[in-house]
Amino acid sequence: MDEIVTRYLDTWNATDTSARAELLTSHWAEDCAYVDPLAEAQGREAVETTIRAVQAQFPGFIFTPVGDIDAHHQQVRFQWGLGPAGEEPVVIGFDVLVVDADQRIRDVRGFLDRVPA
Repeated sequence: MDEIVTRYLDTWNATDTSARAELLTSHWAEDCAYVDPLAEAQGREAVETTIRAVQAQFPGFIFTPVGDIDAHHQQVRFQWGLGPAGEEPVVIGFDVLVVDADQRIRDVRGFLDRVPA
């Protein structure tokens, strides 16, 4: 499941539109769902729109893993940070991913643990 978390964060960090599209096609189910306190997206196109919005709100910031990954069956939970490369994250969150039989991300449930004022 480490690879799935890596590809998930790679998708959020991809600023090149075609690279992000490739990551979404390769690693996300077509009917994927993403929900966090600020966004709800159904399908790859809606997830891509959500990613673009976050990148616009936090230009130059990157997502990095924080702590250990915990997984069982077809699901994984992990904490992530969002901030400038090499610096303390400004935002910290916690996500649970569920993958389909092809190991593509099918469902994401996100939580925000620390956000800027």
